[in-house]
Amino acid sequence: MNYKDLRIIFMGTPEFAVASLDALVQAECNIVAVVTAPDKPAGRGMKLTESAVKKYAVEKGLPVLQPEKLKNPEFIENLHSLNADIQVVVAFRMLPEIVWNMPSMGTINVHGSLLPQYRGAAPINWAVINGEKETGVTTFKLQHAIDTGDILLQKSFPIGEDDTAGEVHDTMKMIGAELLVETIKGLADGSLKEVSQSSVINNASAELHHAPKIFTETCEIHWNKTCEEIHNLIRGLSPFPGAFTHVEGKMLKVFKSKKEITSHKHNTGEVISDAKTFLKFACSNGYIHILELQLEGKKRMLTQDFLRGNRL
Repeated sequence: MNYKDLRIIFMGTPEFAVASLDALVQAECNIVAVVTAPDKPAGRGMKLTESAVKKYAVEKGLPVLQPEKLKNPEFIENLHSLNADIQVVVAFRMLPEIVWNMPSMGTINVHGSLLPQYRGAAPINWAVINGEKETGVTTFKLQHAIDTGDILLQKSFPIGEDDTAGEVHDTMKMIGAELLVETIKGLADGSLKEVSQSSVINNASAELHHAPKIFTETCEIHWNKTCEEIHNLIRGLSPFPGAFTHVEGKMLKVFKSKKEITSHKHNTGEVISDAKTFLKFACSNGYIHILELQLEGKKRMLTQDFLRGNRL
């Protein structure tokens, strides 16, 4: 079958998903509908705001569905009537079986890790937090348990020593978009062979890492840890939600840092600064230099700019 003949329903919400949807459109795939989150009130005026995926879909003249609940009978009926061959999910909600099991060729997901590593909600963040030197993207078939379906294609890329989660995200969304088109073509012409994740796990010697949702307690910096651990936490949570510490009772978010590994006699967590050019915190095996920060009630800024107007 020619991949352009496949009837595809695309499901996604944030900017990350737009790259994949755009890649399918540019490849002239037949997108019969786009499913995304309902418009939500945002900003000071609480104006209804459309998702990034909806904005793109409307611009391209693609039909849009925005169900409040994915088990809604009217929504299920709409999906049936579209008679899709395949569904594609990129950064969307967890689907009920009645939805993911509907198309004849199943539902495929684009996941931001080299599965079975980093199953879960925050694979990009945790790969960086754990100091991984490599990550990648996986396309796989959805099954009952989250992120456990058969692998279709994978592509890896390196993580630099100072790369933030934001930078990895931007690389990943482009690689994921290319991989998705390749996956659709492979499924259409029958050249793809599915690989079960259990077989990968059985043949692997590496420990399996998970990627649970990020909570506030995950984001707090503990200065008794090593420079490497703290630096990885900071870049793994940058730009969002941001690693934080407290200075003089105020929350200080840190977005960019630099390691200085050396022995010292300062107490861990102690602040050292010349009040002009540098600000660093003592940790167990050296110092973490803060390069970009945001003090509670202030805007995000470079440390030198912050020190000009603030004293710690």
